[in-house]
Amino acid sequence: MGDRRILSVDTVAVQVESEGSGPPFVLIHSLLTGPEAFATIALPLAGRYTVHRVSLPGFGESEPLSDPSIEDIAAHVAATLEELECGPDTTVLGNGLGGFVAAALAVGHGDGFDRLILSNSGAAFSTERATAFGHMSRLVEEGGMGAVVDVAVRRIFPEPYLKANPSVIAQRRRVLEAVDPQAFAAACRALADLDLRPQLGAIANQTLVVAGAEDATTPPEMAQELAAGIAAARLEIIPECGHCPQLQSPDALLGALDSFMPPQ
Repeated sequence: MGDRRILSVDTVAVQVESEGSGPPFVLIHSLLTGPEAFATIALPLAGRYTVHRVSLPGFGESEPLSDPSIEDIAAHVAATLEELECGPDTTVLGNGLGGFVAAALAVGHGDGFDRLILSNSGAAFSTERATAFGHMSRLVEEGGMGAVVDVAVRRIFPEPYLKANPSVIAQRRRVLEAVDPQAFAAACRALADLDLRPQLGAIANQTLVVAGAEDATTPPEMAQELAAGIAAARLEIIPECGHCPQLQSPDALLGALDSFMPPQ
């Protein structure tokens, strides 16, 4: 566990866990996890980088924002990076929701950091998937996190992995049940409304797009579309992996990062 701090960013509390030394390496979690999901890769990265695990609004001790768009969250993250004094040598990695936020960050604030890593993300959801997010938002607003937690947990991992590792269900349930329901619902709406496809050409950061071959939440075709829209992007697909490679396939994810990052 790194040094946990609560920053005040434009009067809003933001939880950040930091460890290591070297150029900044920022990790932004998914809708279905929290910053703890990066524990398996944070320690190895901390040998070369100053790793900052940022809790998105409504997660951990980070205060929620009022019905934000993905672009609003990205601007909030940009202000958080300024507060952390992250300079142009910073790498940003986002998984799931964090990947959408990181892509929007690159569109609007890409000159403020260096390399971009988008894990299990995309530029926009299909109509069917966007409708599912709207439905999940309504369920959470009416019934709290308990109304969606079981379905959400099973969207993280492929079924064969869950059968072989049943203990992860209880672990993930505990994390999701602690999330602010209104913030979760707002994030669902923001994801449903997002379409970054017309703006992907504005991303000039050298970019790695990572996909899990068995990701049912943001399937590989979304990553392929994302990578195709960014001029300086390369695509890495991790076999037999679901939505969170840092949990399911950390060695494969670290290998992809090692081949993408410059030598130090």
